[in-house]
Amino acid sequence: MKISVKLFAYFRDNRFKIKEYDIDEGTTVGNIVDDLNIDREEVGVLMINSRHTNFDVHPVEKDILAIFPVIGGG
Repeated sequence: MKISVKLFAYFRDNRFKIKEYDIDEGTTVGNIVDDLNIDREEVGVLMINSRHTNFDVHPVEKDILAIFPVIGGG
């Protein structure tokens, strides 16, 4: 099944801004993050179709997964 993955901030470095992904049934958001070689501890916000989600959720056809890094500052 196909989903779209959007990366934000420095997660785009040497990767992409948005990409269509072909995933197998049973794939989790965490599997996708791992496949992108993104450290889960660096992930600040995960969203599917503009709603907060977590690593254990299984995206479905035509979902849009957005991955944001932790934002630091003072």
